[in-house]
Amino acid sequence: MDQAPGSRPDDTDSGLPSCYRHPGRETGVRCTRCERPICPECMVSASVGFQCPECVRAGTGTGQPPAASRPRTLAGGTVADDPRLVTKILIGLCLAVYLVQLAVGDDFTVRFELLGRAYVPALGDVEGIAEGQWYRLLTPMFLHGGVVHILFNMLSLWWLGGPLEQALGRARYLALYFVSGLAGSALTYLLAEPNQPSLGASGAIFGLFGATAVLMRRMRYDMRPIVTLLVINLIFTFGWSNIAWQAHIGGLVAGVLIGYGMVHAPRGHRALVQYGTCALVLAAVVVVTLLRTTQLS
Repeated sequence: MDQAPGSRPDDTDSGLPSCYRHPGRETGVRCTRCERPICPECMVSASVGFQCPECVRAGTGTGQPPAASRPRTLAGGTVADDPRLVTKILIGLCLAVYLVQLAVGDDFTVRFELLGRAYVPALGDVEGIAEGQWYRLLTPMFLHGGVVHILFNMLSLWWLGGPLEQALGRARYLALYFVSGLAGSALTYLLAEPNQPSLGASGAIFGLFGATAVLMRRMRYDMRPIVTLLVINLIFTFGWSNIAWQAHIGGLVAGVLIGYGMVHAPRGHRALVQYGTCALVLAAVVVVTLLRTTQLS
C-alpha cells in the first residue's frame, strides 16, 4: 500500500531509503516536490530533477497551466493518465482483425498476409509486394494464424508494451512498434522465398524485446530475466518450423537501434535524435524493399 504524502519509508541496512511505491527497492533519489524516495521505475523527468507519479498527476504547482511545464517520461514523452492505452488499443485491433479472419475465412487472410510474389489461386492472379502491394509489409502485423499464435503474441505485447509505453510516451512507443514491425517484414521479404506467406505481430514484439533490454540496461536493472526470456524465444524461433525467423531478427535489431536512440538521446536534441533514428531505420526498410522488388521484377 502506498504511504501518505510526506511520510518516509524506513531506511534499509545500507542507509538508503526505499521507494515509497516499491518497498524494498533502495534509492538515493527523491521527488523534487514532495521529497519522497522514488526508484527508477517511478522517476518522471522534470525540468529540474525527477518527480513521482502522484506529483505529476497533481499538476505543476507553479501557477501555470500544466501543459506549460508538464513533466516528461524518461524518454521525453508526455506523461499520460493511462500509461497502457496504446498497448490496449493495439491488442484490441489484433483481436478484432483475428475475429474478422475467423468470420471471413482464408480469402481475407491471403489478401493481407506478407507475400513476396506468387500466384494465389484464391485470388486468381499474381499477388505480392513485388506487384506493388506494399501494404503487405504492414497488414501482417495484425494477422495471426491461430489461437495459440495470437494468445502468445498478445500476452507478450501486454507484458512488454505497457512498461515501454510508460517509459517512452505514446508517440515514441508507436514509432518503435511500427518501425520494428516494418523492419521485420522487410527482412522477411528480402530473405524468405517469394511464394512463402507469413503473418503475425512477432516482428514488432521482438522490437519491444530489444528496446526493453536497452531500457533495462539504461536503468541498471538486472538483465538476466529479459536475456533469459529473449534466449528462450530465439530458441523457439530457430528450433520450430513454419516460423519466419527473419521477422524476429529484423524486429529485434530495429528495436535495439531505436531503443538506444530513444533512451540515450541527449536532452538538448532529444526529439531530433529519437525520431531521426526511427527515420534511418525506416529508410533502411525502404531500401531493402526496393532492392528485393528489383530482384523479383
